[in-house]
Amino acid sequence: MRPPEESVRITAAVLNGSNAPFALQDVELEPPGPDEVLVRVDSVGICGTDLEFATFFPTPAVLGHEGSGVVEQVGDRVTTVFPGDHVAMSFTSCGQCRLCLSGSPAYCRRFDAINFSGRRPDGSSAISRDGAPVNAHFLGQSSFATHVVAPARAVVPIAKEIDLRLVGPFGCGFQTGAGSVFNVLRPPPGSSLVVFGAGAVGMAAILAARISGCSVIAAVDVNAGKLDTARLLGATQGVDSTAADPREALAAIAPHGFDFAIDTTGREDVLRTAVEALGPLGRCGVIGVGPSERMSFDWRSILNGRSITGIIAGSSIPQVFLPKLLELHAAGRFPIDRLLTYFPFEHINEAVAAVRSGAVGKAVLTF
Repeated sequence: MRPPEESVRITAAVLNGSNAPFALQDVELEPPGPDEVLVRVDSVGICGTDLEFATFFPTPAVLGHEGSGVVEQVGDRVTTVFPGDHVAMSFTSCGQCRLCLSGSPAYCRRFDAINFSGRRPDGSSAISRDGAPVNAHFLGQSSFATHVVAPARAVVPIAKEIDLRLVGPFGCGFQTGAGSVFNVLRPPPGSSLVVFGAGAVGMAAILAARISGCSVIAAVDVNAGKLDTARLLGATQGVDSTAADPREALAAIAPHGFDFAIDTTGREDVLRTAVEALGPLGRCGVIGVGPSERMSFDWRSILNGRSITGIIAGSSIPQVFLPKLLELHAAGRFPIDRLLTYFPFEHINEAVAAVRSGAVGKAVLTF
């Protein structure tokens, strides 16, 4: 093992310009600080959030936030994981504000500053290239790289018998979709729920709705293949929004309106449809990061008690929630395996193209 004071040369997929292809390049990675860990990445999922931020994140940068791997080194103050531990990685939080201390780290008062600035809280970056800092620390990770220096709060220890190749997406996409149902909406058995967007996040929400005992689970998407998969995973109906007006189809499925709705698309027009599909006192969870910067509704849309709730990372505590999801997977109740398509790390741009086209449910890079 290298001396703790030395940096290590790693390979990272560097974004050198807005929405540019990722370039595999050698960079320098600093050793972990007192509250950080060094993780050798085994696999990392590609999330829509990566692609959205690739259009405006300050470059050069290393993105990626659905990583899994093996701990190689820990800082002096880290007591939650040890070298050799297998881990999933998720977002980070300050751990000191009122929201963190009350069990809501996904709404940390410093969330944006420590997850989306590209730097550590002190303004430094663990990654450099030719002596110049590279923006990193994306959602606590920047795991489009062979190695990561992450805050201990972003790391979740998992059992060593779990296949690391499937673990990464649990840190964001699966956690977000399932947590929105389990932790926030909490639909009672027999209730109805509609999910807009049958990607990986939406599929996780559908699986969680099935486990929760929803009697009506509708999936809405523009991709017929994804709707077929949604039905296999528990959706009772699929609505192809390119074939007909989805509002009419949804009204036929739930004549009195849905009890719950989830939007994963981040599109203003879709979110409006989701809210209008609700019945009185219905709740809509907004979990998608997408192209629309604003959302607007006719005031009558919410006058009858409907509510709209923004949800980050499934409102979860990753160290508590991810092991529970992995237990459900091991029991065969959360079968996300059929959603995963694997690509070697060096084929990252091919994987990104597959994600953008909708050809895969969840692309996972392997090392």
